[in-house]
Amino acid sequence: MKKLRMKEICQELNGKFVLGKEESYIQRVCTDSRNAKEGDLFFPLLGETHDAHKFIPMAIDQGCRDFVVSDQKEIMNHPLKEQLTVILVEDTTWALQRLASYYLSTFDIKKIGVTGSTGKTTTKDMLYYICSEKFKTARNVGNFNNHIGLPLTVLGFEEGTEVGILEMGMSEFGEINLLADIVRPDIGIITNIGTSHIENLGSREGILKAKLEITNFFHENNVLVVNEINDLLTRENTEGVYKRLSVGNNGKSDFIISDITDRGEEGIAFTVEHNLDTQRFELTIPGRHNAINGTLAVAAAMELGITMEEAARGLKKMELTDKRLSIKGKNGVKVIDDTYNASPDSMKAGLDVLMSTKGLRKIAILADMLEMGKESPRYHGEVGEYAASQKVDLLIAVGIMQNI
Repeated sequence: MKKLRMKEICQELNGKFVLGKEESYIQRVCTDSRNAKEGDLFFPLLGETHDAHKFIPMAIDQGCRDFVVSDQKEIMNHPLKEQLTVILVEDTTWALQRLASYYLSTFDIKKIGVTGSTGKTTTKDMLYYICSEKFKTARNVGNFNNHIGLPLTVLGFEEGTEVGILEMGMSEFGEINLLADIVRPDIGIITNIGTSHIENLGSREGILKAKLEITNFFHENNVLVVNEINDLLTRENTEGVYKRLSVGNNGKSDFIISDITDRGEEGIAFTVEHNLDTQRFELTIPGRHNAINGTLAVAAAMELGITMEEAARGLKKMELTDKRLSIKGKNGVKVIDDTYNASPDSMKAGLDVLMSTKGLRKIAILADMLEMGKESPRYHGEVGEYAASQKVDLLIAVGIMQNI
């Protein structure tokens, strides 16, 4: 990250200097005392079951000297307190989020927020490879997409970053709103509306409402890109004061997908038409559904001045985040690892990849889909029926017995 002065940080957090030098600088933000070191600013966060303030001595032992705290006890009782620089705030989690928002404001940067029930990580990674063809680009790593992970991602942006691609996850109302408030994205993407977290949000319409929080800070210069193939992401449901771009498979969409070629584990190819311009794309990752994710990424990238030809070069270089349709093989056995998350849509997409992969026998090992609510038995049964319709040779189900 760019160096930040402690005086500057204190002002932005409405904090109070307790110890140390206002003119000192920090080079990194940290919330894990096990990784804290000299030059870091440590935020001890309060969780549901623990208070990280008790780990302040560990951070000090490892060389960390700069802290933002909401409780001074561990600081004031430490023998090295005179060597520390400490800012006192009311809430360290809020302070972390506020600092991330301020830090972003110091960049001349285009910000893209990506959300959706499934496909958001893949779409984010696709955008990263596309945008990296032309710009210095940053993104979330792993599952750093929540109220703590996203601010830490932002605070890791290097000086000169021109495009920031930020995945936004949620399980409750208001969570996307919080992330959108921190980021204030110029462009938003909604990959689809499925059933993930339906237990918390009540219905797919509730999920749509929660995902649309990504537009809460939009105005006429912002852009929302949606997957119009999804039944809830209609023009009527997603129009606003902003510019809306749609991805679909018919002439009504702004970006039209056609001619998908499924090469199994070797990937896919597909054609995209936009404003009478046509481009063939190739992906080395499997799954027909990734034609949609890829086109969503292309649509967003073109708003940054990237051409479809440049986007095609970037997509061809793409590699998947670990545990998302990772295919490994040994001794005549291939394993498709898609264990990161689960929903009916992602389960079916994974089964499609399994059936398109070369092999004499196709075995599916499926576990529970969580947070499905009262309709959980129906959704699990739906996936089982789909596996049967695809003629999977053997289905092994692991988890709690459902009354289907």
